[in-house]
Amino acid sequence: MNKHDWQAIIFDFDGVIVESGKIKTQAFAELYRPYGDDIVAQVVQFHTQNGGMSRYHKFRHFQEHFLHQPPLTEAEEKQLDIRFSELVVEAVIAAEPVPGAIELIQRQSGKIPLFVASGTPESELKVIVERRGLTPYFTKVRGAPALKKTIIAEILSAYSLAPESVLMIGDAMADYEGAQANHTAFLGRVFPGDLNPFPVDVKIVPDLRGLLI
Repeated sequence: MNKHDWQAIIFDFDGVIVESGKIKTQAFAELYRPYGDDIVAQVVQFHTQNGGMSRYHKFRHFQEHFLHQPPLTEAEEKQLDIRFSELVVEAVIAAEPVPGAIELIQRQSGKIPLFVASGTPESELKVIVERRGLTPYFTKVRGAPALKKTIIAEILSAYSLAPESVLMIGDAMADYEGAQANHTAFLGRVFPGDLNPFPVDVKIVPDLRGLLI
């Protein structure tokens, strides 16, 4: 952090601020368990390969490509959303923080604006951030249904930020692609032992403790 005067930092949430990636994976598996182990395996694989994508896009993909059923009605999608929230919200609120994340947020919040750009539905995300006591540290908390690249673009525009002086920290290709689309700097967080989803030239870290030095 001391090697660059960042104008702002944009954080993904799951897997960057809190260790909640596995919670979401388990929730998708539970939702689709009635369809059998093969479907669950496909759902989990797609979810893990498409981190950062909103759950709504995943629900629609599973419905069309895995279940081969007519498109979800608005009521059906809402019911899936409610059930998913019931499975994850309290667990995410209680999840361990990514090492170094809270200290970094607390240290930087008084110096530069900090933002959250997540694939989690925005209303749910704000509840989680509030319940974890993090709301005061962030200038803006943004989530789905807006796409990650759109959220980043809107943050840059609304706060007159120079893209090259903004750091995006994410754990998924959607985060990287959002940063690339907006020409911001990017740092990838890869959970120890997980496969690195990013191109070979992308700087990655196992947690955020190194940013405190």
